[in-house]
Amino acid sequence: MTPDHSRQLELDGKDISLEDVGRVAERKLSTKVSTDGAFLERLAESRRVLEEALARGEVVYGVATGFGDSCETSTRDALDHDLARNLFRYHHAGVGELLPRAETRAVLFARAVSLARGYSAVRTELLERLCALLNEDMLPAIPSLGSVGASGDLTPLAYVAAALSGEGELYSQRGPLPAETFWARLGPGRLLLTPRESLAVMNGTSVMAALAALAVLRAERLVRLASALTAFAWEALEGAPGAFTEVITEAKPHVGSKRVAEWIRADLEGTRVQRPADARIQDRYSIRCAPQVLGASLDVATDARRYVEIELNSASDNPIIDPVTKTIAHGGNFYGGHICHAMDSVKVQLANVADLLDRQLLLLCNPMTSRKLPANLSGAEGPGASAHHGFKALQITTSALAAEAAKQSIPMSIFSRSTENHNQDKVSMGTIAARDALRILDLTENLALIHALALAQAADLRGPERFSASAERIRSEIRAISPKLVHDRPLDQDIAALLASYRKRELFSHL
Repeated sequence: MTPDHSRQLELDGKDISLEDVGRVAERKLSTKVSTDGAFLERLAESRRVLEEALARGEVVYGVATGFGDSCETSTRDALDHDLARNLFRYHHAGVGELLPRAETRAVLFARAVSLARGYSAVRTELLERLCALLNEDMLPAIPSLGSVGASGDLTPLAYVAAALSGEGELYSQRGPLPAETFWARLGPGRLLLTPRESLAVMNGTSVMAALAALAVLRAERLVRLASALTAFAWEALEGAPGAFTEVITEAKPHVGSKRVAEWIRADLEGTRVQRPADARIQDRYSIRCAPQVLGASLDVATDARRYVEIELNSASDNPIIDPVTKTIAHGGNFYGGHICHAMDSVKVQLANVADLLDRQLLLLCNPMTSRKLPANLSGAEGPGASAHHGFKALQITTSALAAEAAKQSIPMSIFSRSTENHNQDKVSMGTIAARDALRILDLTENLALIHALALAQAADLRGPERFSASAERIRSEIRAISPKLVHDRPLDQDIAALLASYRKRELFSHL
């Protein structure tokens, strides 16, 4: 996919949104460095403040000193470019699977946005190179493991610094290319980073912030889907009226619960499902309490959005070189505590979404709770029907997914460990929390699509003409990919196809 150059975002030091991160990650938005005079002067002034301080003999961390616990070591006799190169070389210590390409694009964009705030004393050329990597889709290979979230994301961002310097390899959809060759073909050749620039690229929270931004976007979409599936489940189970009315949510007016109930009411418009006279007076909790469960998830995602947007639109490195006050301040903006808190909270709520949908599926598959649907939603009839088991195994799968989501939801911030000779004696673990959130999203999205598959089966068994327009749209979109289950067959490829369509924003694009 080539980027949409008709939609271009200028890096000008102003705020961006989570949606901007998502669009850049999906190559729906290209980037460029602004030519605004005031913006460029701010970047230049930050560099002048640093140069003048060094000329006065002031000690500036990472420029006139070693790094981390070596901050007491003078490097005034060191060659600048050696110091700059060695910083990203010795931090090439990442392990594990590589970040996917979309996540890597988000990381590059997030780092460019932070450096463009004008507190980091980097050259305009460095920002232009970050934009070039994004627009050409030539990406560094960034290992996913190795960051403790303070000082920022040193290890993963070391691979970005190396790429900007022309070291190592870059990867396109077609394969690898030496970074030095790429820059030579593009025109500017290698860029020798200064020690300050190497540190500025690496010493920030842009990996965790980028991953968190993508996680929040996916979490918000998932809550909307879960609300629609709850409405569909209510119809399939011939639910009791009243649980989603305004009188309920106005009596306890949490914003998220009100919003979820509004969605469910809208999704149920036009339903012809009628509650049998002999039914329970009220539904089980996984249906009746869905606005309260999903509402909490939506509210937490909203809070997380605020934290992540502040983090993205901030200078998260050290020291801060302020072009307005002409001061150099050594501090801890690289600490990802807010991201870790946001992601730990989102993780717990996502695990609750998984649990809710798993419980709803169980209600559908059990004749004791499904209002006379066939056991396990089996579509087999006549002789030999007893040899078919419908959605029995998918219940086991969703139980496994929900259990793993719960396990992944353990808060990471409490696992802070003293490291780097006790210089980094309190760390955020924000990057691990963000990766955990993305893992739980993978699990819960799969679970939600299995639930949607089961709901389509339930509608076919009941008679789809009874259901609302919302339910029928979900059913018909499912059926375009996966036919009704009559006799037992493998469903793993159906689920994979549904997930791929959902990830492309083709399936359920109306939600």
